[in-house]
Amino acid sequence: MRKHTLSSLSCLLCLLLTAGLFGVPVSADNSSPPAVSAACAVLIDADSGRVIWQKNADTRHAMASTTKIMTALVAMQNAALDCMVSVDPAAVGIEGSSVYLYAGEQLTMEDLLYAMLLESANDAAAAIAIAVSGSIEAFAEQMNRTAAELGLSDTHFTNPHGLWDEAHYTTAAELARITMHALRLPAFRTIVSTYKTTIPLNQTEGTRLLINHNKMIKLYAGAIGVKTGFTRKSGRCLVSAAARDGVTLIAVTLDAPDDWRDHTAMLDYGFAHTRHYTLGETGTMTFTLPVSGGYIPYVTVANTTPLSVSLPADAPAPVAVLELPRFCLAPVAADAVLGRLIWRSGSEIVGESPLTATFSVEAIAAERGFLPRLKRLFGIE
Repeated sequence: MRKHTLSSLSCLLCLLLTAGLFGVPVSADNSSPPAVSAACAVLIDADSGRVIWQKNADTRHAMASTTKIMTALVAMQNAALDCMVSVDPAAVGIEGSSVYLYAGEQLTMEDLLYAMLLESANDAAAAIAIAVSGSIEAFAEQMNRTAAELGLSDTHFTNPHGLWDEAHYTTAAELARITMHALRLPAFRTIVSTYKTTIPLNQTEGTRLLINHNKMIKLYAGAIGVKTGFTRKSGRCLVSAAARDGVTLIAVTLDAPDDWRDHTAMLDYGFAHTRHYTLGETGTMTFTLPVSGGYIPYVTVANTTPLSVSLPADAPAPVAVLELPRFCLAPVAADAVLGRLIWRSGSEIVGESPLTATFSVEAIAAERGFLPRLKRLFGIE
């Protein structure tokens, strides 16, 4: 296996230049970390989970209606968006925010998710929970199982809506991780970034108008969502996300009297201190590898998936190291992984691109000898 830093291979110089050519320039910003009103806060990179800035991020705290991020995640993992839900009587009349559902009303799971995530409807959250798991209690157990699967040790749910309960808590850091997983679902991302929509009203010609409570969608360029929350005991809670120039950030505050300003400051700080690199579009990194014992004496290998990464603005630009054998033996199957590019920023590995064969190479049968090989090579029957 040969390993080369690309700077030592003039014929591969383009690989070393890739990060510089495609990196998004960021102006120098030596501002201090944001001062926020929140009791607990965190800012992370949504792709890697890297923590950019934090304040008491691992302290347990009530989360209010930001709970509904996990409710949506569990629902989307266990039910189709177009499945019809008959609203259970137990979901009607839940205290707090509501879209005033009727017992027996028929709505799609998607309708209920929009009501829950835009209007923060507690009755919609309850209807979702009962439809998915049969009861509020069973759904809360599913939420906790999902939290455990995500490796969260300081998060516990007792309900799907976030009404106060001493045993219902999370941390800013773990709520950010829940959001990171939820944003990987395209439907969730679409819903939480929607400002206004309508859903049916109890099988009538009327509709319910839903308007997103999250002001960041209008206040902040590139905002995606995500969810507001408030109870008297939890204070104002907010999860926001925004994307710019290939970088997606997630900000979380718990008990933040001035949350809109907090999130603007946090996101501004994050974008000023993060740089995005496109390390390789699909098929742009190609190499020729000798093949022994094949009808064709070589095979071309290439990266088959795009790769990009966001790093601290002051981190070294990524450099690729090529790992490829000196040759390989026939037969070679198309799409066989034959090597890889390892991308490093300083001493840290920040990405890996498998290199796969772009075509197959058939092995020469030993008994056919040299002459049949020549005929095969030149297409002579």
